[in-house]
Amino acid sequence: MMYGQGVMDMSGWGGMHWLVFASIVLLVVYPAGLILKRLGYSPLWSVAVFVPVINILGLWLVALNVGTRSES
Repeated sequence: MMYGQGVMDMSGWGGMHWLVFASIVLLVVYPAGLILKRLGYSPLWSVAVFVPVINILGLWLVALNVGTRSES
């Protein structure tokens, strides 16, 4: 087998990759968590942004339930 040609390995994923990945996650999850917190939901639901079908369902649920949430 020839190494490095056509083989996907994780040896190329160094510190810079994980730094970029973490910054993108923070740029997406943090604002989504703030919005959900203001709407009265748990900010932990912002992790659903990265799950392809759940994020669309979550957006629809939030959009349809915004007017029905009661202020406490």
